[in-house]
Amino acid sequence: MSTMQDYKSSLSDPSSRKFETFSYLPALTPEQIRKQIEYIVSKGWNPGIEHTEPENAFGNYWYMWKLPMFGETNVDAILAEIEACHKTHPANHVRLLGFDNFAQSAGAAMVIYRGKTV
Repeated sequence: MSTMQDYKSSLSDPSSRKFETFSYLPALTPEQIRKQIEYIVSKGWNPGIEHTEPENAFGNYWYMWKLPMFGETNVDAILAEIEACHKTHPANHVRLLGFDNFAQSAGAAMVIYRGKTV
């Protein structure tokens, strides 16, 4: 049997909390974030941006930043909206979603900015 690494995360230690698959990896570089957005666009998914306070990140409800960007294919426009959300809510977590109209679900979700934890 192979050994598995235990990711020491707990509710009592905010800096250890994980949010999705990418949070177990090193932070994405700007180029890697761009590639993820290009992938979302290439699949025909609609980008959506959400944010929440770090203490509420494990709740089901995150605040929507504007409406999903239906039909948006310009990666720079999507990046600009992510930056605008982060600039407006610098203490919040900001995540990007890719909404799949066909499956009627999120095909991708990743935290782009982590807010400050107490």
